[in-house]
Amino acid sequence: MNESIDIRWATNRFATELSWLKARHSFSFGSHFDPLNVSHGQLIVLNEDWISPGGGFGRHSHADMEIVTWVLQGALEHWDSKGNSGVLRPGLAQRMSAGSGITHSEMNASETEPVHLLQMWVVPDAVGLEPSYEDMDFSTKLATGELVAIASGQGHEGAMPIHQQGAVMWACLPVEGQQVRIPEAPFVHVFVARGVVELNGLTLKQGDAARLTQAGQQGLLCVEDSEVIFWESQESATG
Repeated sequence: MNESIDIRWATNRFATELSWLKARHSFSFGSHFDPLNVSHGQLIVLNEDWISPGGGFGRHSHADMEIVTWVLQGALEHWDSKGNSGVLRPGLAQRMSAGSGITHSEMNASETEPVHLLQMWVVPDAVGLEPSYEDMDFSTKLATGELVAIASGQGHEGAMPIHQQGAVMWACLPVEGQQVRIPEAPFVHVFVARGVVELNGLTLKQGDAARLTQAGQQGLLCVEDSEVIFWESQESATG
């Protein structure tokens, strides 16, 4: 496996445009398929969605997938067939383990304001598990500007557990001038959700991403106040 830092620019992502939805897909998704762009490490979906007021994804089903939802702006209302419901806002992360099968809906909770969110999927390391759901408020930890473990298959204290031992999601809200050490792993996906950062001499802005493979210890310089999401993986979902 060769060492590499592969930059993926926001403008080159797959696009879905509907009357109520603007979506940008970092990997193959739905009708968008590129056999050379199906995953990085265990991460197989990173969708950035803007949902219009009153719009959303009606009831639909998933199975055998670990799904993390992260709201950047606005409010997203969740319902599922296991009796879970609630409203997600920035700082409040959601983890849904689809397991043997779960039906849910994700709707904009506002009739006047759009909601902007990320949804990320990783492959579980076991199938047919009992479906489960959790949401957790990370606002206080994120306010420090430090790297925070959000979802982890490795038992990180304070993180939501996922059924994938080889994957961890991290987030941080660095301020201008701050240096951030990128988690070191065989595969690391870096996504700039907001702001501007520098990586290896390159400037990354909102929606840009970097795919690190055996890249060793790397760091980000925060050029302006930002929000950055990292997924580290010990191996690839595609083998």
